[in-house]
Amino acid sequence: MNPAATDPGNPRSAGAGRPWYLNTDGHKWRTAPSPHRPYLFHRSIAGYLPTPLVDLPDLAADLGLSRLLIKDESNRLGLPAFKILGASWAICRALSARLGVNAGSATLDLLRERLPSEPPLTLVTATDGNHGRAVARIAHLLGIDARIYAPRGVSQSALDGIRGEGAQLIEVDQPYDHVVVTAAKSTANKLSALLIQDTSWDGYKEIPGWIVDGYTTMLAEIDDQIADDDANPQATHTVVPVGVGSLAQAVLQHYRSASSAGPRVISVEPATASCVAKSLLAGRITSVKTSETIMTGLSCGTPSQLAWPYLFSGLDAATAVTDAEALAAVRDLHRSGVRSGPCAAAGLAAIRAITAANLGSQLGLGPESTVVLIGTEGFDANPVTL
Repeated sequence: MNPAATDPGNPRSAGAGRPWYLNTDGHKWRTAPSPHRPYLFHRSIAGYLPTPLVDLPDLAADLGLSRLLIKDESNRLGLPAFKILGASWAICRALSARLGVNAGSATLDLLRERLPSEPPLTLVTATDGNHGRAVARIAHLLGIDARIYAPRGVSQSALDGIRGEGAQLIEVDQPYDHVVVTAAKSTANKLSALLIQDTSWDGYKEIPGWIVDGYTTMLAEIDDQIADDDANPQATHTVVPVGVGSLAQAVLQHYRSASSAGPRVISVEPATASCVAKSLLAGRITSVKTSETIMTGLSCGTPSQLAWPYLFSGLDAATAVTDAEALAAVRDLHRSGVRSGPCAAAGLAAIRAITAANLGSQLGLGPESTVVLIGTEGFDANPVTL
């Protein structure tokens, strides 16, 4: 049983009504490792390189930390976000199963060679920006069609990016959760359409699970990069932005399946869409009504069913930040030479909010801490004016 869910002394507000969830046993929880290793597949994609892990010494000093780093995903295989790692691996696994190819040795080139022998196929997904563009990019590389559904509030540059991949874009004047349902219904009982969705529900878990597995390439890169520092060979804390929680699931499965104690993991989401924090405080999956935010990629109203057990048992803390706080973090990261977008900057905003509310001691945050921020996306000039 999760102590934080049953001990009324743990859940609390982190100032001004900010949701704050603390699980004192989160870092002790253990789970089985993922059986899949997508690293070799990703390294076979033309243009693959590890993204930078950038040191932020001035910001670390301001926060009273030993070290603060950000995994800069502003250019991942030519796209401005990490999402292509999950989308490409899930598409590889799904198409390998259809084509009778061994997924362990599959490459995009091999799949593209085999696809003409099959009936035409369209990849379908709902997106608030980066995931949809990633699906569209892989479809383009494979020479097949993509149909992408987008909710209201997605920036024009993100929409243009999806169209630029050659995908059919369908805009729906509804929140993200409703658009996911629309996309799923469009593929029901159709062999000519394959849903590649990065959230899960009853009866739809296999492909979202493969997407989560795909994200582990980024985490393996972080481990290798931080291990190169003899003085600080591992992180003490990791801060991960969450929408439905799939990336956080990957982070938790990666670190909570290791033989040694991994970092404490903190999730952060928009105050306008804090479905993970509020679900944790309620002790069950809880949907919330979302409203507009510059953190568009995190504007989700319901946690993923597949991610939920990991979030509930393995997160050390969860909180939310405002648009103003995310925007201030964007500015400061840009001054430090990292062109992160609002979703990526949310981690810095979260550490600041935790420190300002004097809650850091409950998580062991202090002058000996090495904190890694997962910088999920690059800067989109449309939704933010610096």
